Amino acid sequence: MGVHQQGIVRLSAEDAIRLSVRHTPRMRTSFAPYHRHRFPAEIISHCVWLYFRFALSYRDVEEMLAMRGVILTYETVREWCLKFGQTYANDLRRRSPRPGDRWHLDEVFLKINGRIHYLWRAVDQDGDVLDILVQSKRDKKAAKKFFRKLLRGLRYVPRVIVTDKLRSYGAAKAELLLSVEHCQQKYQNNRAENSHQPTRLRERLMRRFKSPGHAQRFLSAFGIIASHFRVGRHFCTAGVYREMMKGRFNVWTQVVGTEVTA
Repeated sequence: MGVHQQGIVRLSAEDAIRLSVRHTPRMRTSFAPYHRHRFPAEIISHCVWLYFRFALSYRDVEEMLAMRGVILTYETVREWCLKFGQTYANDLRRRSPRPGDRWHLDEVFLKINGRIHYLWRAVDQDGDVLDILVQSKRDKKAAKKFFRKLLRGLRYVPRVIVTDKLRSYGAAKAELLLSVEHCQQKYQNNRAENSHQPTRLRERLMRRFKSPGHAQRFLSAFGIIASHFRVGRHFCTAGVYREMMKGRFNVWTQVVGTEVTA
């Protein structure tokens, strides 16, 4: 089955599949999205989780799987992330509790192919990502488009929105969110501004985004998946943190279709 070389057991694709099924009996390996895939759902979902959860490249994920004896290429990891990343993120959003009623909105510039674009991001009072949108401008029209995207996806109106002093927010709010309280005081929007830090880290690792579409595709999945596993460790005890993470991983196994059936 495997050949021992310097303590590493290298498995073929067939060996990996056989071992995965043997050690995790009665798994939903026939889950529809994985039909006709050579590797089982456990390996595919693990690769997608590694890439979106941590600051790793496709080649890093390839090497980590190779250390475990699963031989695949970084192009395979890339295709899995493109195919399943947004699907997982959408399902996570559907299964998550309703976000808070205090929205923090902010925009940050992205330099893509020598041109300035703007990443619009909204988070709730707990720091959970609500949505993102990459646009070429930050005027009233762009702000209205982002508000519409938020309202259409979340399907409820917030109690308060917190923004910086960009006038586009006020102009768009006057038309779409007239009854909502609007706060623009200094330092109140630090939560949204801090939420850009993981994006900047990945942007440097990826040597910038290749196109607005590339940025939108990656960040739409990355924001939801990374946010799901970021539970505010410094706000709770070790025991509470472990219980919270256990619940988050249970939701993840349901989303990716690898939960053990009774």
